[in-house]
Amino acid sequence: MSIKNEVKRNYGPAIRLALISMLLCGLVFPLVITGFAQVLLHDQANGSLAHLNGSNGRTVGSYVVAQNFSQPFFFHSRNVTLSASGVDPDITLADALAQIPRISAATNITQTNLSNLVSQNIERTSFVFGDEYVNVLRMNLALIQAYQSIYQKLQPGLFA
Repeated sequence: MSIKNEVKRNYGPAIRLALISMLLCGLVFPLVITGFAQVLLHDQANGSLAHLNGSNGRTVGSYVVAQNFSQPFFFHSRNVTLSASGVDPDITLADALAQIPRISAATNITQTNLSNLVSQNIERTSFVFGDEYVNVLRMNLALIQAYQSIYQKLQPGLFA
Protein backbone atom coordinates (compact mmCIF):
# COMPACT_ATOMS: atom_id res chain seq x y z
CA MET A 1 0.00 0.00 0.00
CA SER A 2 1.36 3.44 -0.87
CA ILE A 3 1.92 6.24 1.63
CA LYS A 4 -0.61 8.41 -0.15
CA ASN A 5 -3.37 5.84 0.28
CA GLU A 6 -2.33 5.24 3.89
CA VAL A 7 -2.56 8.97 4.71
CA LYS A 8 -5.91 9.24 2.93
CA ARG A 9 -7.30 6.28 4.81
CA ASN A 10 -6.04 7.36 8.24
CA TYR A 11 -6.33 11.14 8.12
CA GLY A 12 -9.02 11.71 5.49
CA PRO A 13 -12.01 11.24 7.83
CA ALA A 14 -10.45 13.52 10.46
CA ILE A 15 -9.74 16.27 7.92
CA ARG A 16 -13.26 16.03 6.46
CA LEU A 17 -14.78 16.15 9.95
CA ALA A 18 -12.66 19.20 10.83
CA LEU A 19 -13.70 21.02 7.64
CA ILE A 20 -17.39 20.20 8.12
CA SER A 21 -17.21 21.29 11.78
CA MET A 22 -15.52 24.57 10.86
CA LEU A 23 -18.12 25.22 8.20
CA LEU A 24 -21.07 24.43 10.48
CA CYS A 25 -19.76 26.03 13.70
CA GLY A 26 -17.89 28.92 12.13
CA LEU A 27 -20.28 29.98 9.38
CA VAL A 28 -23.71 28.33 9.35
CA PHE A 29 -24.47 28.50 13.09
CA PRO A 30 -23.48 32.20 13.52
CA LEU A 31 -25.50 33.16 10.43
CA VAL A 32 -28.59 31.29 11.68
CA ILE A 33 -28.34 32.85 15.17
CA THR A 34 -27.79 36.32 13.70
CA GLY A 35 -30.81 35.85 11.44
CA PHE A 36 -33.03 34.78 14.36
CA ALA A 37 -31.76 37.70 16.45
CA GLN A 38 -32.49 40.19 13.66
CA VAL A 39 -36.02 38.86 13.23
CA LEU A 40 -37.00 38.29 16.86
CA LEU A 41 -34.94 40.89 18.78
CA HIS A 42 -34.02 43.50 16.19
CA ASP A 43 -33.18 46.42 18.54
CA GLN A 44 -31.19 44.30 20.98
CA ALA A 45 -29.28 42.55 18.18
CA ASN A 46 -28.19 45.90 16.83
CA GLY A 47 -26.96 47.23 20.17
CA SER A 48 -30.09 49.04 21.44
CA LEU A 49 -29.03 52.19 19.63
CA ALA A 50 -30.32 55.56 20.80
CA HIS A 51 -31.25 58.23 18.27
CA LEU A 52 -31.55 61.95 18.81
CA ASN A 53 -35.09 63.10 17.94
CA GLY A 54 -36.61 59.66 17.45
CA SER A 55 -35.73 56.75 15.21
CA ASN A 56 -34.91 58.97 12.21
CA GLY A 57 -32.42 61.11 14.13
CA ARG A 58 -28.68 60.82 14.43
CA THR A 59 -27.36 57.83 16.41
CA VAL A 60 -25.89 59.12 19.68
CA GLY A 61 -25.11 55.96 21.65
CA SER A 62 -26.41 52.72 23.07
CA TYR A 63 -28.84 52.29 25.95
CA VAL A 64 -26.91 49.28 27.23
CA VAL A 65 -23.40 50.77 27.32
CA ALA A 66 -22.39 53.79 29.39
CA GLN A 67 -21.64 56.96 27.48
CA ASN A 68 -19.00 59.47 28.52
CA PHE A 69 -20.95 62.55 29.56
CA SER A 70 -18.66 65.11 31.14
CA GLN A 71 -20.43 68.41 30.51
CA PRO A 72 -22.05 69.92 33.63
CA PHE A 73 -25.45 70.21 31.93
CA PHE A 74 -25.85 66.43 31.48
CA PHE A 75 -26.37 63.56 33.91
CA HIS A 76 -23.12 61.65 34.38
CA SER A 77 -22.62 57.90 34.48
CA ARG A 78 -21.34 56.11 37.53
CA ASN A 79 -17.80 56.60 38.63
CA VAL A 80 -15.83 53.66 37.16
CA THR A 81 -14.88 52.51 40.66
CA LEU A 82 -18.57 52.02 41.45
CA SER A 83 -19.20 49.94 38.35
CA ALA A 84 -17.21 46.75 38.01
CA SER A 85 -17.00 46.87 34.22
CA GLY A 86 -17.02 50.63 33.78
CA VAL A 87 -19.72 50.36 31.12
CA ASP A 88 -22.84 50.25 33.30
CA PRO A 89 -25.35 52.65 31.67
CA ASP A 90 -27.52 53.10 34.78
CA ILE A 91 -27.25 55.14 37.95
CA THR A 92 -29.23 54.85 41.15
CA LEU A 93 -32.16 57.16 41.73
CA ALA A 94 -30.24 58.80 44.60
CA ASP A 95 -27.29 59.46 42.29
CA ALA A 96 -29.58 61.03 39.68
CA LEU A 97 -31.24 63.25 42.27
CA ALA A 98 -27.83 64.30 43.64
CA GLN A 99 -26.86 65.60 40.17
CA ILE A 100 -29.90 67.87 39.84
CA PRO A 101 -28.38 70.97 41.53
CA ARG A 102 -25.37 70.91 39.17
CA ILE A 103 -27.56 70.54 36.07
CA SER A 104 -29.95 73.21 37.30
CA ALA A 105 -27.09 75.67 37.84
CA ALA A 106 -25.67 74.96 34.36
CA THR A 107 -29.00 75.16 32.49
CA ASN A 108 -31.27 77.39 34.61
CA ILE A 109 -33.90 74.64 34.53
CA THR A 110 -35.63 74.54 37.90
CA GLN A 111 -34.76 71.71 40.25
CA THR A 112 -38.45 70.85 40.47
CA ASN A 113 -38.69 70.39 36.71
CA LEU A 114 -35.55 68.25 36.71
CA SER A 115 -36.89 66.16 39.60
CA ASN A 116 -40.12 65.60 37.68
CA LEU A 117 -38.18 64.56 34.59
CA VAL A 118 -36.14 62.09 36.66
CA SER A 119 -39.36 60.69 38.18
CA GLN A 120 -40.77 60.12 34.69
CA ASN A 121 -37.67 58.12 33.69
CA ILE A 122 -37.34 55.77 36.66
CA GLU A 123 -36.87 52.12 35.77
CA ARG A 124 -36.89 49.09 38.09
CA THR A 125 -34.94 45.87 38.11
CA SER A 126 -38.12 43.76 38.45
CA PHE A 127 -41.24 45.51 37.11
CA VAL A 128 -42.89 46.99 40.25
CA PHE A 129 -40.44 45.51 42.74
CA GLY A 130 -36.70 45.95 42.83
CA ASP A 131 -34.28 48.81 42.99
CA GLU A 132 -35.03 52.04 41.18
CA TYR A 133 -32.51 53.28 38.65
CA VAL A 134 -32.17 55.73 35.80
CA ASN A 135 -30.58 55.06 32.41
CA VAL A 136 -28.18 57.99 31.91
CA LEU A 137 -28.47 58.15 28.11
CA ARG A 138 -32.26 57.89 28.19
CA MET A 139 -32.34 60.63 30.86
CA ASN A 140 -30.07 62.96 28.87
CA LEU A 141 -32.11 62.41 25.71
CA ALA A 142 -35.27 63.27 27.68
CA LEU A 143 -33.53 66.44 28.88
CA ILE A 144 -32.58 67.42 25.34
CA GLN A 145 -36.08 66.72 24.06
CA ALA A 146 -37.86 68.57 26.88
CA TYR A 147 -35.52 71.58 26.79
CA GLN A 148 -34.38 71.61 23.19
CA SER A 149 -33.90 75.39 22.96
CA ILE A 150 -31.59 75.41 26.01
CA TYR A 151 -29.52 72.49 24.74
CA GLN A 152 -29.26 73.98 21.25
CA LYS A 153 -27.46 76.92 22.85
CA LEU A 154 -25.34 74.79 25.19
CA GLN A 155 -24.37 72.05 22.74
CA PRO A 156 -25.07 73.18 19.15
CA GLY A 157 -23.07 70.25 17.70
CA LEU A 158 -25.79 67.84 18.85
CA PHE A 159 -28.25 69.16 16.32
CA ALA A 160 -25.90 69.56 13.33
